[in-house]
Amino acid sequence: MKPTHIEHIGIAVKNLDEAIKLYQTVYGLECYAVEEIPDQKVKTAFFMVGQTKIELLESTDPEGPIGKYIEKKGEGIHHLAFAVNGLAGALDETAAKGVMLVDKAPRKGAEGLNIAFLHPKSTFGVLTELCEKP
Repeated sequence: MKPTHIEHIGIAVKNLDEAIKLYQTVYGLECYAVEEIPDQKVKTAFFMVGQTKIELLESTDPEGPIGKYIEKKGEGIHHLAFAVNGLAGALDETAAKGVMLVDKAPRKGAEGLNIAFLHPKSTFGVLTELCEKP
């Protein structure tokens, strides 16, 4: 597996509207999409910085993954996402190299991407997402 680029950096926030306002007024960035992903219990907002996206993540359920993350660690960087070609094969290759997988198979994510996560216990504490355009 060789990532083609950093797809996005995910940042967990308590209040998406306040976070969007900060990114727009302080950094001068434009929010180009807001999307809710019900099965992941999250609402997202996206910004472009050069060729890399910033994804703000607000939990829609305290028991969802972002809600639990914020409860345990607070707001901040949640994950780093790499774009790959051949996501299913990348997962197999990564697992064969001893990396623990959160997702053994790709699933649908924001912006229609196929996604899968690598466990942070195997990646030096960084929750890593692999993404592929369908």
